[in-house]
Amino acid sequence: MCVLMNDKQRHRMIIHFNDGSKKLIEFPAPVPDSDVNLVGRLKEALDARHLILEVEGALVVIPVESIKYLQSFPAPPKMPAYAIKGVTFKD
Repeated sequence: MCVLMNDKQRHRMIIHFNDGSKKLIEFPAPVPDSDVNLVGRLKEALDARHLILEVEGALVVIPVESIKYLQSFPAPPKMPAYAIKGVTFKD
């Protein structure tokens, strides 16, 4: 699958694992006005029950069962209608 990406802008995601560890990843942002939708891609990965990453030339597969939650920033401009916006975590 060919994905148009913007090398000038980077997105970051923190994968929070069930064991309390976390991993920060960085990747090129989709090109504006392309049909690439980060939310749709993440939903597809979660439905497939694994996150597949190409990391420095290596394939990394992370089972969804080991992920507590994902934090991606900046938030994509296109969000599903059911997304709750403007949230603040209060611990």
